Parts: sequence; C-alpha cells; structure tokens
Amino acid sequence: MKPSSPSNALAAGLDPARLPRHVAIIMDGNGRWAKRKGWRRVRGHEEGAESVRVAVRTCRRLGIAALTLYAFSEENWARPQAEINALMRLLARFLDSERQEMIDKGIRLFALGELHKLPPETRDKLEETMRATAGGREMSLNLALSYGGRQEIVRAARRLCREVAEGKLDCEAIDEKTFAGRLYTAHLPDPDLLIRTSGEQRISNFLPWQLAYTEFYFTETLWPDFREAEMIEALREYTRRQRRFGRTSEQLEGSQ
Repeated sequence: MKPSSPSNALAAGLDPARLPRHVAIIMDGNGRWAKRKGWRRVRGHEEGAESVRVAVRTCRRLGIAALTLYAFSEENWARPQAEINALMRLLARFLDSERQEMIDKGIRLFALGELHKLPPETRDKLEETMRATAGGREMSLNLALSYGGRQEIVRAARRLCREVAEGKLDCEAIDEKTFAGRLYTAHLPDPDLLIRTSGEQRISNFLPWQLAYTEFYFTETLWPDFREAEMIEALREYTRRQRRFGRTSEQLEGSQ
C-alpha cells in the first residue's frame, strides 16, 4: 500500500536516525470506548483491530524494526467466557485478513506467551501465519498472547535450572545476556519505547525484564481512537528525549 500524502505530512520532521528500533504497546481502552458509545465491549475490540492495522502500517512505513503488541494477557483468561470467545474469533479473522499484506511487506509474525492455552482453531491460524511470514526481514510483529511477564521470568529460570542440572550450563556462567536468551523475546532488542493508551500508567505485567531502560509514553486516548496521528506524536515525543543509560548528559554530549 502506497502511503498517502497526509501520512507523509504527519511524519514531516521526524528524524529517522532518532526513531526507536522497537516499539511496544499496551493497547488499553477498547471496553471503555464501547461503553461510552453505548455499545457492547466486543465492538470496541473490533474497532481496536483497525488501530492495530494502522500501528503496523505506520511502523513498517517508517522503518521501525520491531513492534510488540500486548494483545491478551494471562490475567485476561478471567474475563467472561463470551468476551474471550469473541476476542479469539477476532484474532483469527485478523490473521486471515492481514496475512497476505504481511507477506507482501516483509513483516514476520511472532507470538509470545503460553500459546498452548489458546483455542485450537486460533492457535492453528496463528501457526499458519507465522509459517507463511517466516521469510519476512523488514519488520518483526510480535503478539503477546496468553502472556504474563512474571510467568515469562519463571519460565526462563526453570529452563536455566534444567540446563544446569543436565550439565549443559555452568551456573557461574549465567549473566543478564544468558537469562535474556531464555525469554520469549530472545530474538528482539529490548523495547526503546512503550506506549500505553487510555490514561493508565502501569505496565500490567508486560515485559518487566525488557522494559528496564525503556522510555514510557502515556496518553489519555483510548486504543480504538489511537490512529496514525497519535502514533506519530508518540514517536515524535520519543525523538525529543535523551536516553542516558546511567550516564550524564555531559558525557553523552561529549561523545557526539
């Protein structure tokens, strides 16, 4: 899809060299958006799916290498079964409708989380799409599904314990890099920017290890209303920030 001139205008002035490599998004507010309009919650999720399309296309067009979306948390299994069923059907439809565009645009799909808990038909669609897009090299789209950050850390620790018990790994050799290599995100750099919509200001068990030095951007906009202009504004705000990673501003300025 060729970008329209309004899209180019929105992104005017963005310095490509200062854009994040990896953006993570907590897509919050679908239910509240629908409630405000007097509609069922599922309508909010349906409209939120369009915001996902916009986010993916915007990041791909701007050359952002990775986009990770918090699509369904481990805690979301406690929601009413009817809503869970609707979300799983919506995910399956989204994968069907977007698969060819992902292939055409070189976008590779990954999934992070306890995928065995997903309904078989949804899991099949997910695995089919991951296989079909495996050749993509332009962008990594990562869906966190049945995902919990603490659970991910426990899972990684258990993997390391097994490797030590089997004699494959020396306990003293375990460092941050080794541990990160056992996480779902081992194929990704840590997020540079986390966006959370709807006004909430917490990470809600999303990528707690990976977000150690991430820049946070919170917005009152509900996810179904978070479209290209809002995404560009979040990226623009990121480019204004100075990431020090423990160093001083003077050190950073002296290295330029």
